[in-house]
Amino acid sequence: MKDINERFEDVNDEHGEFDKIKNKRSNRPDLHAFLLLDELFPGADDIISSSQHDEFYLDISAEYIEKLTDEQILELVRCGVMYNDESECLSMFA
Repeated sequence: MKDINERFEDVNDEHGEFDKIKNKRSNRPDLHAFLLLDELFPGADDIISSSQHDEFYLDISAEYIEKLTDEQILELVRCGVMYNDESECLSMFA
């Protein structure tokens, strides 16, 4: 079974291909990703946990990230979401 980093790498060529998403929750890729993540893993805190340089990190636990389906990963990658294996979290460039 592939680890989460490999699963994100498998669809990396779709990075930023937001126009391929059929049922958009928003016309903005970042907002669509945030809405999808909030729908999957509801929370009450800010979804952005921190930032460094031009990258910001999303407050989704590693346990939840592991639960993402391949289809959900593809959708997030098309919104510009990446898996940061150093921090074991989801991130996006500003």
